[in-house]
Amino acid sequence: MRALLLALMLAAPIPAQGAPIPYAYDADGSIVGFETDFGTTPIRGQMPVADIALALDFDRVAASHVEVTLDAAAARANIPFATQAMRGESVLATKNHPEIRFESTAVEPTETGARITGRLTIRGVTRDAALDAVLYRPPGSDPTARDDLKILLTGAVSRSAFGVTGFADLVADEVRLKILVHIRRAG
Repeated sequence: MRALLLALMLAAPIPAQGAPIPYAYDADGSIVGFETDFGTTPIRGQMPVADIALALDFDRVAASHVEVTLDAAAARANIPFATQAMRGESVLATKNHPEIRFESTAVEPTETGARITGRLTIRGVTRDAALDAVLYRPPGSDPTARDDLKILLTGAVSRSAFGVTGFADLVADEVRLKILVHIRRAG
């Protein structure tokens, strides 16, 4: 059902119309999802968005910029004991590092959307990271509409690259990300 909804939202491309447009995000309509393997059972969870600063340039995609701060201290997993372990010192260490931060350094157009590269900070460790982005607009909206959009971001990161080595004998190194952010034109 979600795939069908996203396909309908993508029905028409968003045409070019000018300089960077600032957007505000809708916390209730935004979901940061993650998944990793725990043996044969995936651990899935969510993490709230604490803040987003976003400007999209539809004429020059490379002029777009995004900064995202996640509330790691409020992250939760589908397996109850995994939530506490994830927040603990050997994983995210949220007592000392309550946030995860991403700031774009480049945005490049792709056939289906954009590739956003940037600097990701987890547990005080900063590394390069990349996410694939696709913009959607509500079904039935005007093809030129840019006031109410959703962005689907997908990618993966290595836990160990950020010093997240706790439970390495039980939990996979790769963490897959699926982030849906609802944005509205600011001002």
